[in-house]
Amino acid sequence: MSLETLHPLLYPPTPALATDLWPWAAAVVAIASALLLALWRYRRTAQPVIHEPANPLTEALEHLQQLPRPAAGDQAGPWLQQLNLLLKRFCAVRYPDIASHKLSGREWLAFLDSRCPAAGLTRFMILVQGSYLPDCRLSDHQIEGLHAAITRWMRAHV
Repeated sequence: MSLETLHPLLYPPTPALATDLWPWAAAVVAIASALLLALWRYRRTAQPVIHEPANPLTEALEHLQQLPRPAAGDQAGPWLQQLNLLLKRFCAVRYPDIASHKLSGREWLAFLDSRCPAAGLTRFMILVQGSYLPDCRLSDHQIEGLHAAITRWMRAHV
């Protein structure tokens, strides 16, 4: 048998459309996959990290410990003002239905004392008056006593 006598190989007919479209279909799938991957990465990095809300007591106690205490005989007004601000912020979170931020002077101390009489904050009138005095100086004993009373008051609100 010679080569001329052989019939040519016959392949099943393939539609021309199918052979022409597969490169385009592969390109569309590749581009769509790349876009979806890019979108997924963007959304994953763009979402804000949500932290669990911290315990207000823990935050307040940490803030109290970080407040620099004045040395004996130094000006204590700014420290007393920061203590009051810390207590007012804590009360706003702990007692949202009570407008404790509007209280001042003896009423403020009475409010604090009514929430925890064991802390004895009413003994420390200097807490509400000290930031208004032109020259407020405290002894080490007064500074430690006030700090301990505020810590005791905060811990009573666990």
